Amino acid sequence: MGYCVTTAKGAAETLKLNMAIILLPVCRNTITWLRSTRAARALPFDDNINFHKTIAAAIVVGIILHAGNHLVCDFPRLIKSSDEKYAPLGQYFGEIKPTYFTLVKGVEGITGVIMVVCMIIAFTLATRWFRRSLVKLPRPFDKLTGFNAFWYSHHLFIIVYIALIVHGECLYLIHVWYRRTTWMYLSVPVCLYVGERILRFFRSGSYSVRLLKVAIYPGNVLTLQMSKPPTFRYKSGQYMFVQCPAVSPFEWHPFSITSAPGDDYLSIHVRQLGDWTRELKRVFAAACEPPAGGKSGLLRADETTKKTLPKLLIDGPYGSPAQDYSKYDVLLLVGLGIGATPFISILKDLLNNIIKMEEEEDASTDLYPPIGRNKPHVDLGTLMTITSRPKKILKTTNAYFYWVTREQGSFDWFKGVMNEIADLDQRNIIEMHNYLTSVYEEGDARSALITMLQALNHAKNGVDIVSGTKVRTHFARPNWRKVLSKISSKHPYAKIGVFYCGAPVLAQELSKLCHEFNGKCTTKFEFHKEHF
Repeated sequence: MGYCVTTAKGAAETLKLNMAIILLPVCRNTITWLRSTRAARALPFDDNINFHKTIAAAIVVGIILHAGNHLVCDFPRLIKSSDEKYAPLGQYFGEIKPTYFTLVKGVEGITGVIMVVCMIIAFTLATRWFRRSLVKLPRPFDKLTGFNAFWYSHHLFIIVYIALIVHGECLYLIHVWYRRTTWMYLSVPVCLYVGERILRFFRSGSYSVRLLKVAIYPGNVLTLQMSKPPTFRYKSGQYMFVQCPAVSPFEWHPFSITSAPGDDYLSIHVRQLGDWTRELKRVFAAACEPPAGGKSGLLRADETTKKTLPKLLIDGPYGSPAQDYSKYDVLLLVGLGIGATPFISILKDLLNNIIKMEEEEDASTDLYPPIGRNKPHVDLGTLMTITSRPKKILKTTNAYFYWVTREQGSFDWFKGVMNEIADLDQRNIIEMHNYLTSVYEEGDARSALITMLQALNHAKNGVDIVSGTKVRTHFARPNWRKVLSKISSKHPYAKIGVFYCGAPVLAQELSKLCHEFNGKCTTKFEFHKEHF
């Protein structure tokens, strides 16, 4: 068999390792816990999905080398060998020289074919073209595109792992049990993954939520506000999985939590982007009623709605890059369209912290006795009370929020939050910028009239006519180089966290700009991109 069998066996060892570690990036509970440990300083947990894809690519290479060398190299060499050369191998393959078909139809061959077929299906439907329905297929083959096809085909991994263990135990050349090492590679990761799935199953059943409010906004965005279970504790920027049995009893989908940890409810914003979200919107739209006068949103429903609202199950929370925002001096939050959702929770949390700090300062001021001619000293008991109270120190001094969208109706999604921040942020800690890309940039003659009307209305009434909020709307796309330059000059020697959620193209631009500015100024930019 020569180099054929050694190459195949070497590739098999890489496959064992990769099939073991490919499960680790999708053990979300474990990764969420590891984020809070020192391991987060060395390991890029933010890129767990990219790591998962990289290992999948390595598995493809391993399969080609392993299966290819067996099928086209060492099997043909074996069956064409002379009786004299074959004689020593009789103890492994039988006294009678096997045919090619005999080798393929054995347990090793059948399990290998099963694994390859399942992986081809799963890998193909997981590609961007199929998962995002970029490939248009005629009926009934159109069911092979979309998230549903990706999600269900990925569960073929159960068959793959069963076949892999059987394949690893029925080897032609190795009969000693402790040299059959496949189970040794897989035991810990598989047990960890199975444990996580069991935990998710029981935890989702224990989180009983009650829908409080439903609203459907322009741009096909569904807002769900629900009661918060007492044991559900999360950080701003984290996400949770949601299941709607009326849509699918099996599928779980991740959504950023848009409520703040201090709120007494949970909320998510769902944009219609695929088959599952389209069906979810249809189910809730059927239970909604036309909006009352003065309320935004096309359709609304709450606890007073006559129709029964669909049931929801939740699981989480799970970690994301944005949850560590509090360790930075300054924040730059960039959201494209529905990509603003992870940062709404951060802005609300920052606002709540600002209000708490002001309340604590006011309370401390009230405790100080008046010092004057009549009372020139401070009471010791009062002094002890003041100094013993722990003061919350907010490391983040400023936050800059840039929301870029194409549709004017998108500004309705978070109108209430933006107005609240504009009213209560007296220290100007949070600076918000809305950008509407469907209008020509400011200074262009084609947008001069709307710019003039916008400026007049904002100066007179304090309300932007484009967004309907107190936040001024700019036109076209931001000049990111100018944005970073302005922030770096305003905050020298500061550690700035740049958090982005949206299309990959802008992520590359922002990452390059952060690297460029780190090399030529005293401000340190750290770029993070949201992955689901």
